[in-house]
Amino acid sequence: MNGKRLLHIAVAGALLTATGAGIWLFAQEPPTPIFKSKVDLVVLSFTVTDNKGKYVNGLKPADFKVLEDGIPQKLATFAEGSKPPQQILADGTMRPLLPGSPEAEKIGHKSVNADAFVGTNVFVLFDTSNFMYRGFVYAEDAIADFVRGLDKADSVAVYTFSRNLSRAASLTGDRNDALLGLRKAVAGDDTALYNGLLLTLRDAAKVPGRKVVIVFSNGPDNASMVAPDDVRAVAEDEGIPIYVISTNDVNKDPISSSVFRRLATRTGGKAYWAKTWQKQVEAFDQIREDLGNSYTVTYYPAQNPNEGFRKIAIQIPSDTGKHYRVQSRPGYRPRSF
Repeated sequence: MNGKRLLHIAVAGALLTATGAGIWLFAQEPPTPIFKSKVDLVVLSFTVTDNKGKYVNGLKPADFKVLEDGIPQKLATFAEGSKPPQQILADGTMRPLLPGSPEAEKIGHKSVNADAFVGTNVFVLFDTSNFMYRGFVYAEDAIADFVRGLDKADSVAVYTFSRNLSRAASLTGDRNDALLGLRKAVAGDDTALYNGLLLTLRDAAKVPGRKVVIVFSNGPDNASMVAPDDVRAVAEDEGIPIYVISTNDVNKDPISSSVFRRLATRTGGKAYWAKTWQKQVEAFDQIREDLGNSYTVTYYPAQNPNEGFRKIAIQIPSDTGKHYRVQSRPGYRPRSF
């Protein structure tokens, strides 16, 4: 939720609760607030697949054209999969990203050593509400297998939620710490999925580098105080893809299914419906494949007067036959202050 939206809500509340004061406010004609937007380095992660769904690897920065509201952007860094990020120089050549540079700090790069991989910060949000009682143990096993199979460069955090959020394992590169936190998860009562997801996104936003949130849930939310679209907007603006694995039947709860699809597609993630343990394992495998076959670029936005939603488009000029499909978030809103 950006500053303008908060202002509108606050003003509306004031007018509804004090009509007399509202008349006085209109009579005084207070000055219109001036909002300024601030945009730091934009981190953009995406995958490219062909018309058969196979990942397209080996593309270089010159193969991509990134547009923001139709305005071409100059890429600052480039990385493929878990390889170290490279800084793109003015002549188009690349060099290892130097520690201490603004770009390095933004994407979490601390060394130019060839063995120092950036990887992905993975936040797993596990539904432990009463909707999950029947498949609780199987769900834990599927998550554990996923954690063990992550790339060595990746870090992982395990959060659980029912009515409240529990940070079972903070972000760590130690798989044993993550698994220990997972095994300590206990079943709860009501489901506040969107509350838990918002808090997880806020934690993830504080971490430099590439990050994703993976939601493992049965679906229905009966206790949240925030709306799913407001949560989606936060993920969209922060550049954090959301992957959803639902253990519910896609047709059993069409409202939740629609929300899950929107959360995923609007943030650059994917949604899966996996009722059985085997399907859940397959979904986690596909997410792991996505993480390992992605591209990550950064850029400082060119001058743009738009303080609202800015549309991002990633083009591949060499793909004249339009055989490639790019999976990415559609845009973001610059922060207001």
